[in-house]
Amino acid sequence: MNEILFFIILGFAAQLIDGALGLAYGVINMTVLLGMGISPTAASAAIHTAEIFTTGFSGASHLAFKNVDFRLFKRLIIPGVIGSVIGAFLLTKIPEKTIKPYISAYLLIMGCMILYKAFKEAAWFEKVRHLINKALDREKPSHKPQRVIPLGLAGGFCDAIGGGGWGAIVSSSLLAQDANDPHYTIGTTNLAEFLIALSSSIVFFTAIGITHWKIVLGLILGGIFAAPLAAIAVRKLPAKVVMICAGSLICIISTYTITKHFF
Repeated sequence: MNEILFFIILGFAAQLIDGALGLAYGVINMTVLLGMGISPTAASAAIHTAEIFTTGFSGASHLAFKNVDFRLFKRLIIPGVIGSVIGAFLLTKIPEKTIKPYISAYLLIMGCMILYKAFKEAAWFEKVRHLINKALDREKPSHKPQRVIPLGLAGGFCDAIGGGGWGAIVSSSLLAQDANDPHYTIGTTNLAEFLIALSSSIVFFTAIGITHWKIVLGLILGGIFAAPLAAIAVRKLPAKVVMICAGSLICIISTYTITKHFF
């Protein structure tokens, strides 16, 4: 029960931060699990299995509120699924000792990206969140986002092999292009993330099964409890403070994991 409680708290915290920022759920969970000594394959499998439920709920909510641009969704989902399947397959084939430091380095980069956004683009994040709340009835812009196929492929691959990163890579890049109203971009990428998590989980389940059910159960329960609070967090929590805390945590644990591997 103590283990399950810990993973509930972890899932709760990750979902709350993800709800406030629109990213970092998988990256935070993967960083902590690797720091605990869990293998990259088992950690990513557990995270993506849990994400089937959390992203499914999120995607359904965005569908209900008509926040999905199906033209963007069609362009994003096929390369995203292909990338996630390739990433998950490679992760099950590469030895843990070989891949773990590289995944930790990837997570360290993700942490640095979050910190960079916190110090350089906090006002931009506040603007995005403001537009999401104010622009629900606005029409879609006529111009299309660019480089969607390679972006989806890279996002799906990195998300599967690194346990997270879809939001940090895909959502952030599409938002930066300003080709869609933010609520369409976030809603579409959230719905796509459900299928990304599902495809990764199928590969992991076929290859290794569910070996850490306590992690899966804890992350699901924590995410469910945090989901309604995340909506409040978007409005109440200062984006800069949340990003600094999340980015610092990811960088510290990833650095520790890399150092422990080599020394």
